[in-house]
Amino acid sequence: MEATTRNPSWLRTNGWLLLLLALLILFPFIVGALTDSSPYGVPRGDRMIMRGESVRWQSVLIEVYILAILAMSYNLLFGFTGVISFGHALFFGTSSYLFGLALEFTDLDTGLAIVLGALAGILVCGLLGLLIGLVTLRLKGVYFAIFTLAVAEMFYIFFGRWQLTRAEDGFAISELPTWLDPTQSRLNYYYIALALVVLTFLFIRRLVKSPTGAVFQAIRENEDRAQSLGYNTLNYKLFSIVIAAMLAGVAGLLQVMLNKKVGPELVSVGYTVDPLLMTIIGGVGTLGGPIVGAAGLHLLDIFFRDRELVLGAVTIDIANIWALLLGVIFILVVIVFPYGVIGTWKRWQARALRRQ
Repeated sequence: MEATTRNPSWLRTNGWLLLLLALLILFPFIVGALTDSSPYGVPRGDRMIMRGESVRWQSVLIEVYILAILAMSYNLLFGFTGVISFGHALFFGTSSYLFGLALEFTDLDTGLAIVLGALAGILVCGLLGLLIGLVTLRLKGVYFAIFTLAVAEMFYIFFGRWQLTRAEDGFAISELPTWLDPTQSRLNYYYIALALVVLTFLFIRRLVKSPTGAVFQAIRENEDRAQSLGYNTLNYKLFSIVIAAMLAGVAGLLQVMLNKKVGPELVSVGYTVDPLLMTIIGGVGTLGGPIVGAAGLHLLDIFFRDRELVLGAVTIDIANIWALLLGVIFILVVIVFPYGVIGTWKRWQARALRRQ
């Protein structure tokens, strides 16, 4: 309270974020009131069945939160440090597999397996990021990107043929605690995912505004000049990729618990391309850009994928041309917002202030 009184600009700067957070906290109950559905689901015997519009939209926003964490982790590496990776899905999928293995292929108590699986997934992702960085970060630009893509594809092929985890079919998570199981307590899981996306945003904001974050951005702008100033840029890039890998691992854990399914598709290139597109659309090197990109692309997918476009006597199933429409949308957004939605908006604001 004291800090807010002394610095009223803090409230002006962060007021809209607090308002958005309050809206997201109340969102399940708002949708429930508008659609006459319960945010807790429908009771059946001694358990809750996850049905109703409020529950459905909770699931949609949970997926947005997961993609937002993944996109923010990618933006830390690409947008703030200037390192382009095509293998980010490696960390997303590896944490998923380790978490699933701890739950389904050990005799550990469920609670202990969840804790150990989550810790193992996040820490191993950090170790993988460190190893990949040590081997390849001396490469620059497209060479590093191609190497990371090759490593991710190697893991994709391995998981797709690993008979222990049923190869291409993957395996299901059979048991989660009731309070953590989205099929029984969707509202609990909604708030867990919301808390994690908020914590990720605050952590990255604090990091990029720190001296370390300033070096990240100096490397992005001109690595040779950063080296001439005495910074060991390799160490800073290693730190960036380790943190980004661990955050991507957190997103992978949330994805597995939401779908209760582990498969090689979690290591596929799609989970690298999607955060890349979300970051570019939202704004590379901006704090809110990946969140805006994740929400925009996923909600567009939800709204339009199963709809039909009627042109006179011709009916077009949008699901069949969704990839084409996504490409057109991406091109239009890049033309209208050349620096991403958030990046372009900030430049417009800066121009307006200069004119004033």
